[in-house]
Amino acid sequence: MTRLRQPNWDKLLPEPVRVPGFFMNDAVIKVSTHKREYPPGDLAIWFFIYAEFLAFGVFFLSYAFARSYNVELFNASQLHLDRRAGAINTLILITSSYFVVRAVAAIRLNQSRFCAHWLLAAIFTGSLFLAVKIFEFHGKYVEGISLSTNLFYTFYFSMTVFHFMHVILGMIILGAVMLKARRGGYSAVDHHGVETGASYWHMVDMVWIILFPLVYVIR
Repeated sequence: MTRLRQPNWDKLLPEPVRVPGFFMNDAVIKVSTHKREYPPGDLAIWFFIYAEFLAFGVFFLSYAFARSYNVELFNASQLHLDRRAGAINTLILITSSYFVVRAVAAIRLNQSRFCAHWLLAAIFTGSLFLAVKIFEFHGKYVEGISLSTNLFYTFYFSMTVFHFMHVILGMIILGAVMLKARRGGYSAVDHHGVETGASYWHMVDMVWIILFPLVYVIR
């Protein structure tokens, strides 16, 4: 009795045709297999971020303590602040953080050019924040209000100018990251610098989100 041989189906099936980039390019494959590290970015920047949070935390606690003993003075002085300018700047910084998130997402897909474009948008919105803040500072100068006017404005100018300087530093960091991304210096598996800059920028945003209601709104 003749024994029938089973056909080798693997040989009968056609070879799979791989079209590069049609469904999934190499960059996407790298993204799916690359293990993300937490916290994102360089560890050194997180020590710096924690130190900055501590510094601003001391400011906020000191402000709250001083306010508890000078409620009427703080409430009266607070009325001279431009809440609309503060609210606009809050929206601006939240928008800039969204742009930074998109930049990180783009580089994880190996899209250096899009990463650079999103970072440029974040820098632009950061410059808008500075412009609105300068306009607000100028208004206080015209009114004759300064750091030495009273205790409230001592805290107001100290905290907002300190934050203003951090926004400038954040824009410089994002600018350096953007230039490197534009030159193709980052990839889907090597973008520590992008995440480092993004982490710092989000810290700047979070500080303002606390500072705005604390100084401008809460009475």
